[in-house]
Amino acid sequence: MSDVIRPTRTAAFETRLKKRYAAERRFKAMGLGAILFSLLVLVFLLVSMTINGFGGFQRAELAVEIDFTQNAITLPSDNVQPDVAMRSLELQGLSEIVAFNAERSLGADGAEQLNPHAWRLVAEQIVADPDILQSSKTFHLPASKNLATALGKDGQVDLQPLAQRLAGEGKLADRFDPGFLARADATDPQLVGIWGALKGSILTMIVTLALAFPIGVLAALYLEEFAAKNRWTELIEVSINNLAAVPSIIFGLLGLAVFLTIFPNMRSAPLIGGLTLALMTMPVIVISGRNAIKAVPPSIRDGALAVGASPVQVVFHHVLPLALPGILTGTIIGMARALGETAPLLMIGMRAFVANPPDGLASPSTVLPVQIFLWSDEIDRGFVERTSAAIIVLLMFLLVMNGLAIYLRNRFEKKW
Repeated sequence: MSDVIRPTRTAAFETRLKKRYAAERRFKAMGLGAILFSLLVLVFLLVSMTINGFGGFQRAELAVEIDFTQNAITLPSDNVQPDVAMRSLELQGLSEIVAFNAERSLGADGAEQLNPHAWRLVAEQIVADPDILQSSKTFHLPASKNLATALGKDGQVDLQPLAQRLAGEGKLADRFDPGFLARADATDPQLVGIWGALKGSILTMIVTLALAFPIGVLAALYLEEFAAKNRWTELIEVSINNLAAVPSIIFGLLGLAVFLTIFPNMRSAPLIGGLTLALMTMPVIVISGRNAIKAVPPSIRDGALAVGASPVQVVFHHVLPLALPGILTGTIIGMARALGETAPLLMIGMRAFVANPPDGLASPSTVLPVQIFLWSDEIDRGFVERTSAAIIVLLMFLLVMNGLAIYLRNRFEKKW
């Protein structure tokens, strides 16, 4: 029997082996460090946004006690519209009654710092609960923006003693402002709200999803399952891949040139914004959809054809349900990108000042990213905290939308 030649581990081999092991350890350490650094940046972002945004959900309010039993104010009949009731209260001198009681509760200097629109909040509460007119009640009404900044040790120095005095008497404090989630934009940071922009974002995303998802999925199915492989389809595929990398502002220029030419009276409408963002999102859905369809095993198609299914039935009854989780993943990415876009919407005029939430797809509107951009450009100090609060709302909206998409993806996921 011949001798078996056994490998020998020379000193050079041991040296090279140690270098490879050391390089592997360094690579693992670098990967772990990158993950830890990403987590630290994420935690810093969330903590800083939470700290800065917490004040955005509050506003400085003055406590004003009003005794309506001493005033002959009445409401119209129960069937009257709220706007008519508000107008009736205004004609009966509600604003003067609020100003008089504010001076009695806060003093002349404190009453001057009451927000000019405070009486409207009183009127809204009266319309919601007419029994208030038969009693005495303490209302927490918004202060002026100057007094609000003075309460935060900022703004006008001459108002800080007044703010400290009223705060010490318990008549001025930062309170949670639920109306921030129910109002629209305003010029006063004490009266602004996010609902107008949030509703505009919701309507715009509905239009975007309703157009981009079905068209993108059908295009992916056609290109992958039915289209002949020739130069035309190759040109279409290259064009779709290039469109996915086009800067978003180009789609804004396209929307400005095409959609606003067709619908000139719908400038800044969610319908035009949704059409523009659908063009931007569709290539992403087509590319991810084709990859998901391509990942379905050929045996699924062969088995369906073997039992007598037509090619269309094979695609829609077998291939599409199995590819749907991957398609939804691409849709999540595309919609998340569309939700945070600002440049294309600025091009079609969705940066207008909109004081009322949109009534429908054709009403003037803005969206959350544009609203955040506009508030961040304001000089008033009060808009800084409102901007951080709007960012938190945008992140929560994004998490809810992505969570719903992930649930649907897991719901339709099938394993083979």
